[in-house]
Amino acid sequence: MPEGDTVWRQARDLRVVLEGQELLSSDFRIPAHATLDLAGALVSRVESRGKHLLMFVGGQVIHSHLSMEGHWDIYPAPINGRSAKWRRPAFTARVVLQTELATAVGFSLGTLEVLPEALLADAVGHLGPDLLGPDWDSDQALRRLLTEPGRAIGLALLDQRNLAGIGNIYRNELCFLSRVHPSMAVAEVPDLPRMVALAKRLLEVNKDRSQRSTTGGPARGEAASWVYGLAGKPCKRCGALIRHDKLADPAFPTRAARDIYWCPRCQDEPDGS
Repeated sequence: MPEGDTVWRQARDLRVVLEGQELLSSDFRIPAHATLDLAGALVSRVESRGKHLLMFVGGQVIHSHLSMEGHWDIYPAPINGRSAKWRRPAFTARVVLQTELATAVGFSLGTLEVLPEALLADAVGHLGPDLLGPDWDSDQALRRLLTEPGRAIGLALLDQRNLAGIGNIYRNELCFLSRVHPSMAVAEVPDLPRMVALAKRLLEVNKDRSQRSTTGGPARGEAASWVYGLAGKPCKRCGALIRHDKLADPAFPTRAARDIYWCPRCQDEPDGS
């Protein structure tokens, strides 16, 4: 599941083959940009902002968001006119970018748009401090979280306007490690600065890993998580059975409720839960 660390790695890998390179061709396979041709444009930089990936190309920005299933793949440049076989179905490709070094293909992207650099704020200006960005500011993240003290911490952590990069896996693991139930109000979290610092640390230690682990154990299977996806399994800390439910966000009534996992013994539940 793509979260901030996944997008950071995607940007790092794409930077190697795109940054400083001239596009030999571009193929946008979405109606809005079907006729757009960026061939000859220079890719000046590639960067991630939270869960968003940005490519700065000839005064414009290719903005993509992986959502649930998106991914950027990198393939060797064609040799003698023969291209490498794609690892994903061609009908899921949304854009193909070709340089002398490689072919970058964006598959199943949740968002794909090209906009002038001057309008970049329209796409990412709402984001809070980026946990993996050079401008990370923990104090600002705390201020943003505390603007809605009565909001459930599990909802506030997912809101990219507060701090950018946390997805559903990290929010569940952070709540467990902080010994709070996801539905606890922000103002009731015993040590919110510690939780924010822990979020930063978890993403940092995982950003170079192909498989995520929040436990410090093997980055695979049940050993990689404390509670996420482990409903009915014994808690690694106390042995109680991990529970599962859905948590809806009243601020975004059209969005589907997201999965929450918690240990009933290790995590304090709010009164009435």
